[in-house]
Amino acid sequence: MKKEIVVGVTGASGAVYARRLLEVLCREAQVHVIVSDVAAKIAAHEGVSLEGFSATYHDNDKLFASIASGSHKYDGMVIIPCSSKTLSAVANGYTDNLITRTADVCLKEGRKCILVTREMPLSRIHIKNMLAAEEAGATIMPASPGFYQRPKTIEDLVDMVVARVLDHLDVEHTLSGRWEGYDA
Repeated sequence: MKKEIVVGVTGASGAVYARRLLEVLCREAQVHVIVSDVAAKIAAHEGVSLEGFSATYHDNDKLFASIASGSHKYDGMVIIPCSSKTLSAVANGYTDNLITRTADVCLKEGRKCILVTREMPLSRIHIKNMLAAEEAGATIMPASPGFYQRPKTIEDLVDMVVARVLDHLDVEHTLSGRWEGYDA
């Protein structure tokens, strides 16, 4: 049986991460997509389309969607990119839209909830919100690619971040190699 994953896209730069995640997930899982209004504007500005995937799209203001209920069983959620505003809402249980309500459901039901933050530098408020979200059960994954794979393109950097997200969702992929180590 295919995994069922919710992908929320919020108003931070980095729609390319969401697009790449959707490219892989929609082949491997049943996917629900929620794009905030600001995320749609930023994606358009960045030249990234989040449309056309074999997924169920939900409006962010439709709190009666099935995924807003704990009785709807799904495997987890990724908010990618996760804005500071959304991080704050998730960390503090403020559920005024479908993205934050669905994240709240994941946390209360003990499901995977991955927040791919994309902000820098971080203020003390951001750090406290990250800690609060983690203490509530979320996994915080800043969009911070490594360089040990010797990336040659922006796509290589994006794939490294998305590969880590897929690893945490237990979704098989071939996006980037694994660290093999070396003898110094």
